[in-house]
Amino acid sequence: MPGINSKLKELAKNVRNPAWLCFVWFGMTAGISLLEAPVKFLAPTLTRPVALDVGRVVFQALNKAELVALILLLLLVRLSGQARQLWAGCVAIIVIMMAQSIWLLPLLSSRSELIVSGIEPAPSIAHAAYAITELAKLLLLLVLGFRSLRILGTQAKYKQ
Repeated sequence: MPGINSKLKELAKNVRNPAWLCFVWFGMTAGISLLEAPVKFLAPTLTRPVALDVGRVVFQALNKAELVALILLLLLVRLSGQARQLWAGCVAIIVIMMAQSIWLLPLLSSRSELIVSGIEPAPSIAHAAYAITELAKLLLLLVLGFRSLRILGTQAKYKQ
């Protein structure tokens, strides 16, 4: 049975590595932010107010899922034993998530509600700021994911 024990230990080590979560989070966010959000405005029968209302609900749900992913990421980084190497990226993602959750999403949601009610709000940088923070978060998730994979590979090399 030593084969099964070693396989289980290897699986546990891989699950503790934050790379998998970074890539799942990246895919989830990219799918919504880069694909679903712009494509819904191309639907010929979907009015702008309805598209904005749907977008508001979708991005609120995405934000909640991302907050859960952030908590899991911080736990996995701690459990991986590589917190020192990954901490700067985690802090940057925390700052981005705070800016999006506390400032940008509520502001964009309010703007969407105004448009849905027939009021056109004054121009704002909120949408551009959200897009920039979203792209930065996606880049950070890729960097953290690949860095985590490299750390895992380096650890395996030293054990041989």
